[in-house]
Amino acid sequence: MDTGNTAYVLGSAALVMLMTPGLALFYGGMVRARSVLNMMMMSMVTLGVVTVVWVTVGFSLAFGDSHAGLIGGFEHAGLRSTAAVGADASGAGGIPLQAFAMFQLMFAIITGALLSGAIADRARFWPWALFVGLWALVVYVPMAHWIFAFDGYVGEHGGWMANALGALDFAGGTAVEINSGASALALALVLGRRRGWPREPMRPHNLPSVLLGAGLLWFGWFGFNAGSALAAGAVASNAFLTTMTASAAAVLSWLALEHRLDGRPTSLGAASAAIAGLVGITPSCGFVDTFGALAIGLLAGIACQLAIRLKYKLGYDDSLDVVAIHGVGGVVGMLMIGLVGTAAVNEAGADGLFYGGGLLQLGKQSIAVVAAAAFAFAVTLLIAWLVKRFIGFRVEAEVEAGGIDEAEHAETAYEFSPLTSSTSSIMGTRPSSTAAAPEESAR
Repeated sequence: MDTGNTAYVLGSAALVMLMTPGLALFYGGMVRARSVLNMMMMSMVTLGVVTVVWVTVGFSLAFGDSHAGLIGGFEHAGLRSTAAVGADASGAGGIPLQAFAMFQLMFAIITGALLSGAIADRARFWPWALFVGLWALVVYVPMAHWIFAFDGYVGEHGGWMANALGALDFAGGTAVEINSGASALALALVLGRRRGWPREPMRPHNLPSVLLGAGLLWFGWFGFNAGSALAAGAVASNAFLTTMTASAAAVLSWLALEHRLDGRPTSLGAASAAIAGLVGITPSCGFVDTFGALAIGLLAGIACQLAIRLKYKLGYDDSLDVVAIHGVGGVVGMLMIGLVGTAAVNEAGADGLFYGGGLLQLGKQSIAVVAAAAFAFAVTLLIAWLVKRFIGFRVEAEVEAGGIDEAEHAETAYEFSPLTSSTSSIMGTRPSSTAAAPEESAR
């Protein structure tokens, strides 16, 4: 056991876990006040559902010894082994299997929670919980096996995308970002548009919450990306550097374009830009240098914003822009490895076209992008349709109009009661006389 690597991975796992409550704040602030609790609950229940799936069979199927490069086995079901996983080329070994499993669990949770943004304001709670459990098992687990299961690390044989194909994906451009983007598109199509969209304005109800959520996501993303080195060393340091650089560049390019097109830079734009840059650098953070990170961030900020604008022309209602930010950003990050990747920062990487490596790696990255998007979209479409067909997925029209929070959870996020009433209730006295009203108003 390497205690230093173990502590590093456990700390990184905790950072990634924080991303899901951060996502709840981010998404919750972006929806209307009458559905904020439902939006946040969809993230919180994902923590419970995906964890149970993962510790029972999910991790084993994702990282067990491979069957034809497509799926693992059941040898690690229940996660009872305390053995250490083997070292890879970067020396990222000597950590307990259970520590590695918990780190990977947090990836599965946040990926599932991301999908909820595509169907905000119109999804029933328990059908969502069923869907995300099925989706984690049938969509996320196989794709995690394809790209994260390396030969000889946990099982003797790993997934086809990482080993037979040789695609590079440091922290989840395929299994997390493109997967969530393509799956979100399928979900949005199955549930249909929100009533009134796009005619009625559906503005975020709490932008400070959006900014706080984005800040927590940015903070947790260092565990997500740098933690994927699985060792506290040079590769992790480079991933940390490139993660910060790309997100910062994306904020600048997004706000500049937004100001050019709309006349003002916005707080929602800044929060979305930060996430776009983080998404773009996720697959490439361990394979590019600072200049590559700058290029990826600048491009992600522009491409993701233009993709958001495009959805209105295409007519699909992805409520919180999961497709545009995570899907498009993931594609940018994956393909840019084939252009600006450099083995100088990581011997497990490869030189891209601009570093003298030719087009070979770009071709491999392209195959991975298409395979991930096609698989995620097709299987998610089927799962969502089955849930809709047999138990119903979307709330009734009157519930959507009146507020999902009260109908699904018997709660509201905000209580708007007079100050005198709340004060009297607390103090156990009757409301004060009208003579005291000016003083109360001043307070």
